[in-house]
Amino acid sequence: MSHTPTLAIVGAGVIGISWARLAREHGWTVTITDPRADLRDIVTAAFGDDPAVVATDDLAAAVRSADLVQENGPERLPVKQQLFAEIGAAAPADAVLATSSSSITASEIAVDLEPGVAARLLVGHPFNPPELMPLVEVLPGSRTAAGTTETAVGLYRALDREPVVITTELPGFVANRLQAAVSREARYLVQEGVVSPGDLDTILRNSLGLRWATIGLFEGNVLGGGPGGIAHLLAGVGAQTGGIEPGVPATDPESMRRLVEAVEDTYGSGAQVYETLARRRDRRTRAVLAALADTE
Repeated sequence: MSHTPTLAIVGAGVIGISWARLAREHGWTVTITDPRADLRDIVTAAFGDDPAVVATDDLAAAVRSADLVQENGPERLPVKQQLFAEIGAAAPADAVLATSSSSITASEIAVDLEPGVAARLLVGHPFNPPELMPLVEVLPGSRTAAGTTETAVGLYRALDREPVVITTELPGFVANRLQAAVSREARYLVQEGVVSPGDLDTILRNSLGLRWATIGLFEGNVLGGGPGGIAHLLAGVGAQTGGIEPGVPATDPESMRRLVEAVEDTYGSGAQVYETLARRRDRRTRAVLAALADTE
């Protein structure tokens, strides 16, 4: 790309501002739009008086020069359908139109969109926060042009992300389905009194979390089987653990109240707690990423 790329952010919440920070770290210009009254205060707090970051409540103006539009609005289908109708009418004809949605598919959003808009629309689902987490799940819809997917992958790679194209649209995509499976079992174990929330997190950080930060699940299977690889693992330990039935956590109001109370007793709640935990998470994530980069 011969010119400085432009990222248009639609929705100035936590995800949108994080996308914007990522783009600025890579030298892109950024426009941010949101109808909220405090938009300029939020942008100024995040970027100071950076002239390469423009805040506006005019959606059409925000996307007019974009190479990539990243929508981060509410997870409500009618809202996204309306937003992309407006975005598609104003964005350049070659701009990639992406939604950060974690559940709504491009095919659902594009049902009533003009063909040229639908062809440029896809899901670009990040893990939070996108400025730190490399993964972007790229899910084209049934009307997405192949060239749009290729361009999107290139743009995300230019931001040093790890885009993975997922060709089947299914609820939760892939990363959140994996997270949901682990979360269900974790809630079950805590509710059953097997382990406390703090100890469960200690177990994850010091076992699966650490392992999966360096190797994937299936690569771990290969190593877990020794020289015999995954075949040896599945025939031995895997044959035993494969028979474990997952637990079913309770979802009634009282059980959920007790679970929330147990987690908040461990970590606290409120704005100050959030800021403290987020800063620690970000420091640790940057340290892990730096260590991984040094050992490639």
